[in-house]
Amino acid sequence: MNKAITRIKVRYAETDKMGIVYHANYYVYFEAAREDLIEGAGIKYSDMEDIGIMMPLVETKCKYHEGAKYGDYILVETTLGKLSPIKVEINYRVLRESDGKLLAEGQTTQVFVDAQNFKIIKLMKSYPEVWEKLQKIK
Repeated sequence: MNKAITRIKVRYAETDKMGIVYHANYYVYFEAAREDLIEGAGIKYSDMEDIGIMMPLVETKCKYHEGAKYGDYILVETTLGKLSPIKVEINYRVLRESDGKLLAEGQTTQVFVDAQNFKIIKLMKSYPEVWEKLQKIK
């Protein structure tokens, strides 16, 4: 699996006074899509946390092309950018389902850390079974 597609209905509470999705809510959509991508590889965030792995965000970006509106169905296409033993880069494209219009593009970078001390770990060495599952995304 090299891509996940997450379908989301824009709720009224996610929009601003201009009637479009408030910019920070795209990061909520990215998180839902990121979970779907990782689950497609056969592992959940909760599984990773249970064995002592956390994945804090260290960098995010989003380019907005056009605002989604209340009631729109959007599709978040999520792909793996780069995977290294210490971090993962994930790419996002947000499309309006009705016309395929590109609404936003984004990227997040997360590092793998030990849940106890928040020190960066080398996933391939510390948790080879998780590393193998994430490799399936490519």
